[in-house]
Amino acid sequence: MKIIYTKNYDEMSKKACELVVKQINEKKNSILGLATGSTPLGLYEKLIKEYKNGLDFSEISTYNLDEYIGLSEDNDQSYNYFMNENLFKHINVNKENINIPSGINNPEKEIDDYENKIRDIGGVDLQILGLGSNGHIAFNEPSEELNAKTSIVELTESTIKANSRFFEKESDVPTKAISMGIGTIFTAKKIIILISGKNKEQATDYLLNSNKISTNWPVSLLQLHQDTTVIIDESSVGVK
Repeated sequence: MKIIYTKNYDEMSKKACELVVKQINEKKNSILGLATGSTPLGLYEKLIKEYKNGLDFSEISTYNLDEYIGLSEDNDQSYNYFMNENLFKHINVNKENINIPSGINNPEKEIDDYENKIRDIGGVDLQILGLGSNGHIAFNEPSEELNAKTSIVELTESTIKANSRFFEKESDVPTKAISMGIGTIFTAKKIIILISGKNKEQATDYLLNSNKISTNWPVSLLQLHQDTTVIIDESSVGVK
């Protein structure tokens, strides 16, 4: 596990962008695993600038980590909408190569179909992750047991509360989502996890300093992956 400390959010986003650009330049038809939330926004802004400067996304395929159940693609709080507004509509990615689970189709069929897609491509080349304040990655919440494959998950109260800032009121936040499982994420050849935010300190400390692996801190499992890079915004996460 490689750890990179950056002095602020912008530098964190810049470093992540450099690694994504390197991946695309080395393999024009790279398969990218993408995340939503506030943390990767800076990365996406920088990738859009790279596109305007000539970076070609036309052969790239993308697979998103998760989606809320019950929200349609055009709902402004869906992750499909988020990705389109913050990245896809600004670059030349082929729409047929964009893969995000549907939150309104038959969920049981959707998780099987999505898992099979990822299995059939052999896993993504480079997976971007964010970190939840309770240590979750994707929507794999702390628990005695974690899903290995893409699954329907119940969101914890802390995650619902954290995500309520994006909704008019907390009761509007969906309580279920479709999420890649830990095993699915681990099929990625490379993983980059971006960590920014004061509420991430406890989870980050467990990842970096505990020397332990626990399903109660799902992020700690990244210690088992063969090629994980952790990029930390020191200005908001004071852990070393």
